[in-house]
Amino acid sequence: MSTLETGAGTVNQEAVGTSPRTYRNTNRPWRSKESGGFHKPTLAGLIVRYVLLVAVFLVSVGPFLWQLSTSFKGPRDPIYQFPPSLIPSDFTLHNYVEVANTVPILGYAWHSLIVAVTLAIANVVFSTLAGYALGCLRFKGKKIALGILFSTLLLPGEVTLMSQFLTIKSLGLADSLAGVVLPGLIGAVNVLLMMAACRSIPPALLDAAVIDGASTWQIITRVVWPNVRGMASVVAIFAFIGGWDDFLWPLLVLSDPDKYTLTVGMQYLNSNFGSNPRVIAAGTMIALVPIIIFFAVFQRFFFKGVEDGAVKG
Repeated sequence: MSTLETGAGTVNQEAVGTSPRTYRNTNRPWRSKESGGFHKPTLAGLIVRYVLLVAVFLVSVGPFLWQLSTSFKGPRDPIYQFPPSLIPSDFTLHNYVEVANTVPILGYAWHSLIVAVTLAIANVVFSTLAGYALGCLRFKGKKIALGILFSTLLLPGEVTLMSQFLTIKSLGLADSLAGVVLPGLIGAVNVLLMMAACRSIPPALLDAAVIDGASTWQIITRVVWPNVRGMASVVAIFAFIGGWDDFLWPLLVLSDPDKYTLTVGMQYLNSNFGSNPRVIAAGTMIALVPIIIFFAVFQRFFFKGVEDGAVKG
């Protein structure tokens, strides 16, 4: 009687009715065309999947690697050769020093951090309140409110840019970080995400809280929030990254260089170092690396929030 060693111990092949070849076939990541098990791709399908995965990786990560390599290249290193060389032969940190001597990086980064954190907190709070109202409450005009909310998604941001600027200017908030933050305190997409999360809460749970005499604020903080905080983390991450990366709106609102955000401040490098792509690449990396670090730290909250929303929805 033959046996087979597996990760779970020794398996009697005659007892389970499988041969070593069959056992190996069932543990392959692909299936043969004549076999069942359609949850696995064929060998050709598996190869196509990996080819597509490599192509997407090159398209999405390739430019970042090229910019990172360029930021460390010295004057004797070619930049536009093909195929590109990602390992600098004339390694230098002078490009980053040049950026630091040209623009006040720490001040601009602090302004970007204020904007991003404010937008993240405001979107979580306001989107949760609006999502609860649209997802859990019944009131007249609810369909009209949803229609208006959906209609805002059909318009590109550039269409309302001038009206927003005139509003900010009339409020006396032009050339201030408050003017940069105000239009983004709540986003329509974030409201819809929180509304979908609130709709997943069992109505019986909300009715029980009302019967027990809970106030609206108690219902939101003790019933709604524990069920939607996973999606709230997704909203916070999206709002933070959007606030940090925003360029067009801060460029339009801010005119004083001392109040620039990091992305607007890095644009100054294009005018001073337009002929030196190495310094521009270094400035790009300075603006991009904090976002990568932020997402790397909070990615578990992001994927957990997406998973909770998918399961509940």
